Amino acid sequence: MTAHINIGSNKGDRRGQISRAVALVGALSRTPARVSAVMESEPWGFESESEFLNVGIEIETDLAPLELLHRLQEIERGLGATAHRDRNGQYIDRTLDIDLICMADTVCDTPELTLPHPRMHLRDFVLRPLARLSPGWRHPLTGLTASGMLQRLKKNVGK
Repeated sequence: MTAHINIGSNKGDRRGQISRAVALVGALSRTPARVSAVMESEPWGFESESEFLNVGIEIETDLAPLELLHRLQEIERGLGATAHRDRNGQYIDRTLDIDLICMADTVCDTPELTLPHPRMHLRDFVLRPLARLSPGWRHPLTGLTASGMLQRLKKNVGK
């Protein structure tokens, strides 16, 4: 099954953290992983002077969605990822963030995992790599492609 993952960092050795994470996530793939170009983006959902570096990665896996999520979380912990939120639940700067965005047309809504990612349609840094890596992918609930969601996002931001 094709899985799309987003990796980001805005603290410390951003490129190094992303490079290590891409190698480890890519090792979960049955075929060579496909990786988008690195892009810089402003923090989403919080204020910070540190911009993020982000990449999208596409892998082919036989892992079930929850098992893949757990493996991605192990990679984060193994690379010494810092917390994503403060004590009040607000987003903060982080050394590494790995998000499972979608797995083919899988729909999952559990306390531990929601697929497709519930805020993907709000995040340029998720949609741009996804549109480049898998232009034919369609959101299983909305029917929109990543490019279609990106166009809607740009229209709404311009308002």
